[in-house]
Amino acid sequence: MKRRATLASLCLAPWVLAGCAGTTEATHWYELRAEPPEPAPAARPGDGTIWEMAGVVRMPGALDRDTLVVASGAATLLPLVGHRWVEPLRESIPDRLVTDLARLRGEGLVWRAPAPAGVAVARRLRVQIDALIADAARSSLHLKARWWLSDERDAGTPTTMGEADLKVALADSLVDTLAAAHRQALWRLARRIAGN
Repeated sequence: MKRRATLASLCLAPWVLAGCAGTTEATHWYELRAEPPEPAPAARPGDGTIWEMAGVVRMPGALDRDTLVVASGAATLLPLVGHRWVEPLRESIPDRLVTDLARLRGEGLVWRAPAPAGVAVARRLRVQIDALIADAARSSLHLKARWWLSDERDAGTPTTMGEADLKVALADSLVDTLAAAHRQALWRLARRIAGN
């Protein structure tokens, strides 16, 4: 009986020691702030049409992670261990775009699908992010996106397509600067979609 207990403790010992030897690194949390990074431009008179943005923004799998990533080499992505988004980008990006577009177009003119009952949606917006990544030197953040705007009032009207290829310069290589640049890039994208 005593021998079995000794064997059991020897088998467990490596696992216990491995757990004790591991160091826990502090996790740093980042968010896409609700407020845009700069004041909205003066409102331009629009057509007053109500837009409904698709609830999901399509994006590369690399962005569907909690950890921030940067480019490395020709095709490698490097996760920044210990640096995480508070809210997954698949949730925060559509929220920020809808909020920013409403600021730019006017209160009540942009809704995230499904729009509330009784809201007469005139145009439907779909957005796809093709790239949102910092270069290996962490000198800039690259955003590449496409969007489609269809007219619900006239089924014969072709869908309008737009594209954006933006770079946000990074003042330094701090992860906080990188996270803030994501917000700046989305604000610029919203301005491009809204035509500001």
